[in-house]
Amino acid sequence: MSQSRTPLRVSTIIGQLFVASRPVSWVNTAYPFAAAYLLATRQIDATLIIGAIFFLIPYNLAMYGINDVFDYETDLRNPRKGGAHGAVLDRRMHRITLWAATLSCLPFVVYLLIVGSPASWIVLAASLFFVVFYSAPPLRLKEVPFADSVTSSIHFFSPAVYGLVLAGVAWTWQLAAVIVAFALWGVASHAFGAVQDVVADREAGISSIATVRGARWTVWFALVCYAAAGVMMLTTAWPGPLAALVPLLYIATVWPYRSITDDTAETATKGWGRFLWVNQIAGFIVTLLIIWYALLTA
Repeated sequence: MSQSRTPLRVSTIIGQLFVASRPVSWVNTAYPFAAAYLLATRQIDATLIIGAIFFLIPYNLAMYGINDVFDYETDLRNPRKGGAHGAVLDRRMHRITLWAATLSCLPFVVYLLIVGSPASWIVLAASLFFVVFYSAPPLRLKEVPFADSVTSSIHFFSPAVYGLVLAGVAWTWQLAAVIVAFALWGVASHAFGAVQDVVADREAGISSIATVRGARWTVWFALVCYAAAGVMMLTTAWPGPLAALVPLLYIATVWPYRSITDDTAETATKGWGRFLWVNQIAGFIVTLLIIWYALLTA
């Protein structure tokens, strides 16, 4: 019997959906929403819990699952793919993944629309729009240089913006500075991540910020964006300026690759592995600063 006719086991479906959702990155979207909403409302309620669960799993399944479906042909030729760097989904999983992403998001989105405001609806709609069309045609923004990094960044800072808008927070320039710093971190992180795929992407005919500008230029672009994120945090209220130290962890991770060439771009994969661990350390530091801020303003 051919593979296309062989039924998939439920355990196989669940396992592939789990890998496709990138568990290592779940916290990167759930945490910004939860932290923003909790700091704004100062209470743990049903909306906080439901929203956090949504941005923890369904949101990531949609973001990465859609990516794995539409990147299937190129992922087959990319030795990095598999596990934390992205699933290579069985062809039979493509339709299942798209349905799973849609159906898992639907009840959460309905609830969030009910409890939200028109402003929060717009933010949520924009966030989901970029989740879908980062990978899906006809826009496929991941193949539009610079828009690829900006869109990827939106995936991570938009949950925080949504949490703030959902909570009805009053915006200040200092709060905006925090979001801009977060956005710059996202742009830098995507750009550095794209460097390791320069060779594979060019062979597959895929455009990215790294394939267009080159590996070395893109690494320096990432370093500048990380530094700019730190500068932005220096303009925020205490203890926000202490968070300016966090980008230094990323700069230290990326700095060794400042002289990388297109031919040696794949060596950046080792740095990307360290980047995933740096995220955990950075998250811990930011959590301590948020707790400190909450105590100061209690």
